[in-house]
Amino acid sequence: MLLPLLFAFFAGFALILGFLPLGLDNRPKLQLNLDDPMAGLATKPSIEAKKKEPLDFIFSITAKLALFNRPLAASPIGRRMYRDLRMAKSRLTVEEFFLVKEILMGGFLVLVFDLNDNSGFFMFWILLATALGYMLPEFWLKARIKKIKEDILRFLPDTVDLLGLCVNAGLDFMMALKYVVEKSSPTVIIDELRNMMQEINVGKPRRDALRDLAKKYELPDLSTFSRTLIQADRMGTSVIDALNILSEDMREARFRRGEAMALKAPLKMLVPLLFFIFPVVAILVAGPVFLDFFQNNPLKNLGH
Repeated sequence: MLLPLLFAFFAGFALILGFLPLGLDNRPKLQLNLDDPMAGLATKPSIEAKKKEPLDFIFSITAKLALFNRPLAASPIGRRMYRDLRMAKSRLTVEEFFLVKEILMGGFLVLVFDLNDNSGFFMFWILLATALGYMLPEFWLKARIKKIKEDILRFLPDTVDLLGLCVNAGLDFMMALKYVVEKSSPTVIIDELRNMMQEINVGKPRRDALRDLAKKYELPDLSTFSRTLIQADRMGTSVIDALNILSEDMREARFRRGEAMALKAPLKMLVPLLFFIFPVVAILVAGPVFLDFFQNNPLKNLGH
């Protein structure tokens, strides 16, 4: 019964898909590139660019399939996913992320129906498969966001130091920001500062760009960095002293976080020690003693 329903569903799905347009959006897009000032609008692709890779057809099909999730993307959950995907620097759209969830849920459900043994736990396995298919992409997204935030917290003090050195050398803030972005090795915070500088160059106020950067990740250190620069710009105070004090505070905070992680390490090591290492040591040490005791039991001779 399940297979005919699946075939009927995909047949109707393919019929609706055939009426969709092939080109989703062929309008020129604005390309923000500071190194190439002539790269304003995307031009027509060259002959080499027109050669499609084998995966391009699959990506085009998935993009069309994801269009059916557009009503879900407009929901509060979709807006939250858009913010998380933007924070995780993922190329997936909200519609495609919903499509990944649906594919995983469908795959797990098919697996449950194939392994069905008509037991009383069949409904439990269906709910478990649906929950796994929905939550696995969420776990991946949260893990990626956590890693990006950790990278920002690790490299932000060094970046603030470089900005302070450039400002101390006589550059204004924007020139110092441009120099640091161009000369530094690529990191997450450098990429964010590059995007912020591009937004400022196309007309966005510097205060709004700094405020949006702080709201994007909601990190205390990044919020302090943005708030300090906004306050220095608004009050007309020296940016040099603000950057020096900010860099010192961030280094102190990073040192405290390292100390906290070091104090948590013994507690984290306790679980594998108790459940994996100590039993193995006990078996290696006491195992031969117990075997010898049971094979050559000296208590047998006491009964005679």
